[in-house]
Amino acid sequence: DGEVGIADFCRAFDLCLDLRGLHYSAHWLTPPGMPKRWDARFFTALAPAGQVPTADGGEAQALLWLAPPQALDPARGLKLLPAMRHMLAELQAWPDAATALNAIVARTQVSRRMPRVAAASAASAASAASPTSIPPGSPAGAGKGPRLVLPEDLAYAEIGRLDPEGLGTVSARIVPGVAVRLSPQVWRVTAPNPGVMTGPGTNSYLVGNGAPGCGWTVIDPGPVDAGHTQTLMATAALNGGRIDRILVTHTHRDHSPGAAPLAAASGAPVWGRAANHTHWQDESFAPVHQPAHGERVDVGGGGTGGHTGPGVMLRAIHTPGHASNHLCWLLENERLLFTGDQVMQGSTVVINPPDGDMAAYLAALQALLQEDLEWLAPGHGFLIDQPHAVIAALIAHRLKREAKVVAALRALAPAPLEVLVARVYDDVSPALHVVAQRSLLAHLLKLQAEGLAIEGASGWAASA
Repeated sequence: DGEVGIADFCRAFDLCLDLRGLHYSAHWLTPPGMPKRWDARFFTALAPAGQVPTADGGEAQALLWLAPPQALDPARGLKLLPAMRHMLAELQAWPDAATALNAIVARTQVSRRMPRVAAASAASAASAASPTSIPPGSPAGAGKGPRLVLPEDLAYAEIGRLDPEGLGTVSARIVPGVAVRLSPQVWRVTAPNPGVMTGPGTNSYLVGNGAPGCGWTVIDPGPVDAGHTQTLMATAALNGGRIDRILVTHTHRDHSPGAAPLAAASGAPVWGRAANHTHWQDESFAPVHQPAHGERVDVGGGGTGGHTGPGVMLRAIHTPGHASNHLCWLLENERLLFTGDQVMQGSTVVINPPDGDMAAYLAALQALLQEDLEWLAPGHGFLIDQPHAVIAALIAHRLKREAKVVAALRALAPAPLEVLVARVYDDVSPALHVVAQRSLLAHLLKLQAEGLAIEGASGWAASA
């Protein structure tokens, strides 16, 4: 009631609190945009033996003694806030109270966790952000109401960038055909080709300076799909411009085949590089220009009435590995890298020889660490923040996998790919092992080039 603080109480009675059994375990902040916000810290302690707790009758009206699985059981119907649900799920992973407490005591840092508010649906998010952001014929999306997005959710960083005030204008789902404005200079439209290898679908990006009548450059038109081509054309037209140029990051069939119909519809030229090998490639790809590494292009375009608007520079970065012709494009003023399949959100990309090269892929990732980057715009998924940390983690993941390859060669060799893949990718569903064999072969060819593996009649083995 504000009559006296606990520190005053202790001083008045010459008391010292024994906090040795109390351990700081979590820090949660209510999302921005809420009418009331709490910055709350949580502590964990073993319940003293022989004591019976009672509810305070104020905020806590009743107490329940439940094991975490009981509290989380939907059948019980408890209304749990995200912080409580997360902490109960965390406790559920430990077998007993002592183990849980030891794990909490061992923490060296407690990071603040702040959920964010997402829109009820992709359509409501787009219409809230801009009345012209959904081209005609786009799906309306789905959802029953605003939802909270946690830091581990794929949409978290993008929502923070696009809706820092928590107005609930950004969707936590990627819906094909719905145009999303990522900045005044960038729009994203996702093609309707979701799947195991493509995630929610292939992202096509429109880049320009946003001035009236200025042109837009499309990065990765995706697969052949008449509806997707129409949506790209409509998005450019609804935002005051035309399509002036089509850039392709690489010629895998989920990224480049849509270039031809989009070029026919818009009259825009197609830029991209030819692959060294035709296996798994879009053999119909016929660019009018093959960008060189480091080539810069002003994609701002010319506006109506002679107005050109600010320059918008894209720089080509040759990143072979996933494909020999792979290019990333850096939007220099935003430090936003369009990664194609060099970085894919929520998954690692397949490196498929002969055109795929694991050594080249790792070298290209290392080179990207030297670039001044703030955001990644992947070919599949939401915007990604902390790009250098993400790229470094990708490199570490690939090297960890390579270490498992070496260990498997020593334990099983000589062994064919189908035997090695079960050991090396034991953390991956067996249903994906056929695909994983492609990247496994890429690892083996890299090790062979380094003198660490050899291939014989009976399979692969570690070299002496």
